[in-house]
Parts: sequence; structure tokens; C-alpha cells
Amino acid sequence: MAGASLLTLLDDISVILDDVSVMTKVAAKKTAGVLGDDLALNAEQVTGVRAERELPVVWAVAKGSFLNKLILVPAALLISTVYPPLVTFLLMCGGVFLSYEGAEKVIHKFWPHILPHDEAQEAHRQANADDNVDMVAFEKQKIKGAIRTDFILSAEIIVIALSAAAGAALLEKTLVLSIIAIAITVGVYGLVAGIVKMDDAGLYLRQQASGFKQKVGDFLLSAAPKLMKFLSIAGTLAMFLVGGGILVHGIEFLHHEVEDLAHLTGIFESVTVMLLNAVVGLIVGLVVLAIVTMIGKWRGGNDQKAAH
Repeated sequence: MAGASLLTLLDDISVILDDVSVMTKVAAKKTAGVLGDDLALNAEQVTGVRAERELPVVWAVAKGSFLNKLILVPAALLISTVYPPLVTFLLMCGGVFLSYEGAEKVIHKFWPHILPHDEAQEAHRQANADDNVDMVAFEKQKIKGAIRTDFILSAEIIVIALSAAAGAALLEKTLVLSIIAIAITVGVYGLVAGIVKMDDAGLYLRQQASGFKQKVGDFLLSAAPKLMKFLSIAGTLAMFLVGGGILVHGIEFLHHEVEDLAHLTGIFESVTVMLLNAVVGLIVGLVVLAIVTMIGKWRGGNDQKAAH
């Protein structure tokens, strides 16, 4: 009798783990776009940081990211249990935010004069060039900003992962979110650490006597900036794809319109869906960016009037 009960328990555990494995794969696939953006964004955070400070900065942000997820996972589970419709609302808010961030990157790249001057970035460049500035103290603000951004992206990843396990039991949801949270944090910040040290590794190999090592070093030195540029472009595109996709799926009539248009393209249907999602994300992002910019300029004008 006891043996039969043990076998039943093991079978139940096996079924749960199998379900968790499937849902985790689905969740990982759905969050892949946000992960690309997360990786690109965090790699950019250490751009311009002195070489000896790169890994400490990455480690500090990684610790903050773990803390973010320690807060977000229980919060997401609580919301899904108490009031599930709020998950969809948060998902839509995340889609709008990703689209806005993507639009801001595009405008900043091609028409930077439209946006307010980035005083924080300019201050960092000046501080980085001044040997008398305490960069450790200065970078604390940069790290705090990176952790705040990570919180938003992590929330989006957790909510997307939660939507992939919407019909699961609480235990299965908990396991899926925990696995995703740990895996993406280790994966993203591990890759960021590797990327930011590519040039150092290349320089070290370039100084070796071996011709083969020197060639590898040359390759790493030339590949590092190209990889950073690729990640930046891929991350921006991922913002529109993921953000637009979330909004399209969340607005029923828009979802049907996109599907109908994509169906007309035949074998290119899936590609068309992605492109249309990106277009929706771009349009929404530009509209939100325009509103935010106008509000910012209006507030700035009022502040100047108040000062006079």
C-alpha cells in the first residue's frame, strides 16, 4: 500500500515537472524578444565605463536584478490569484512602454534634436574623462538607474511568462516563474559580462607570441563594437515586435485585422504578422513619445516661468 502511494506520488511529480518543462519552454520563447532588449540595454549600461569598473558595475546591476525578481515573482503570483484580469492590463502597459522605449531610441538615433538634452549622459562622459572624479560614487546613480530599468523589463518578462502558464496550478506557475527568473538573470548578466570583456580578451590575445592567438585577438577586437551595435539594433527591433505583438493580441479587433491582412500574403503569413506587429509598436511608441515630450516641454516651460 505504501509502495503504491509512493509510486503515485512520484508519478504526480513527474507529470508536474513535465508540464512545468513544457510551459517553461513556451514562456522562454515568448520572452525571447524582451530578453534581446534586456541584453542590449544592459550591455549599453557599461559603455564608456572604465575597464576596471565594468565587471563591478555588471555585478551590482545583476544583484539588483535578482532582488527585483524576488519582489516581482511573488507579486505576479498574488495578482494572478486575487485578480487575474490585472495581469492582462499590466501586460498591455508593458507593451506600450516597450513601444515607447523603442521609439525613443529611433528618434534619438536619427533626430536627437527633437528630444530633450540628455544631461545625465553628458555628465557621465565628462566625469569619465576626469581622473579627479570618484567614479565609484558617480556610478552608484548609474547603477540605480539601470536597476530601475531592469525592474520594468523584468516585470514585463515575468508577466509574459505568467501568461504562458495562465491555466496552470499555483505550484506549476511558481516553478515556471522561478526557473525563468533565475535563468534570464544568470544568462543575461553572464552574457553582458562576457561582451564587455571581449575587447580586453582580444587585447590580451593580441599581445601573445602565437600567430593564431593574435588572429583571434584581432577578431575579438573588431567584433566587439560590431556586436554592441548589432545588439542595440536587435534590441530596438525586439521592443517593437514584442510591444506591438502584446498590444495586437490584447486588442481583439486589431488582432483580427492583422490576421486577415497577413492571411492575404499566403506563405509569408507569419513574417507579415511580425512586420505588422512591429508597425503597430512603432506607431504607438511614436504617439506616446510625442505626448511625453510635449508634457516634458510644457513642464519645463512652467518651471522656467516660476523661476523668473
